[in-house]
Amino acid sequence: MAEEPKETKPGFQNPVAGFGVTFKAMFKKRLTEQYPEQQKTTAPRFHGRHQLNRHPDGLEKCVGCELCAWACPADAIYVEGADNTEEERYSPGERYGRVYQINYARCILCGLCIEACPTRALTMTNEFELADSSRANLIYTKEQLLAGLQEGMVDTPHSIFPGTDEQDYYRGLVTEAAPGTERQVAVSKGELHPSASPSGTSAGEGAEA
Repeated sequence: MAEEPKETKPGFQNPVAGFGVTFKAMFKKRLTEQYPEQQKTTAPRFHGRHQLNRHPDGLEKCVGCELCAWACPADAIYVEGADNTEEERYSPGERYGRVYQINYARCILCGLCIEACPTRALTMTNEFELADSSRANLIYTKEQLLAGLQEGMVDTPHSIFPGTDEQDYYRGLVTEAAPGTERQVAVSKGELHPSASPSGTSAGEGAEA
């Protein structure tokens, strides 16, 4: 035999039970957050704005493999890799991330991208204030995401530490830039060698007798 349906409360009791939560909240102390004057402290592993990290000598950890872009479920990351040369080196390996963009109008801050990164080049910071009035400003470029220089670092591009290879960087054997390390000329970014004039001729050329 089928079980008889349980008796329900009379109709007039339903509204009273529904407002029970409201009545309880009326007597609780109100919690008001004074934001943005008093910012809330986030958890240590909070998923905020991304950061592209550097090696201790200043070279970039990103190798332009695009695994982060493939792992992104929102298609918010765009990466273009390029080859390093001895005259213009950005990372210890063969390739580096020439173009790196994250569209925060799409990003859901899930953290799958940092899990996919094989070199720990991409991590997430505690910065959460990403709102803007323009969609174009929500597309962060490599220059905006790249970590700043710390003591012992030289800005890219520059040569690797003498006597080391790519694996030594990931073993932690390189702790700072080699003495005398100088920044190379970023020809791919349109920079000119100091010995060349804007017209493309050297400083001692171009003068007619």
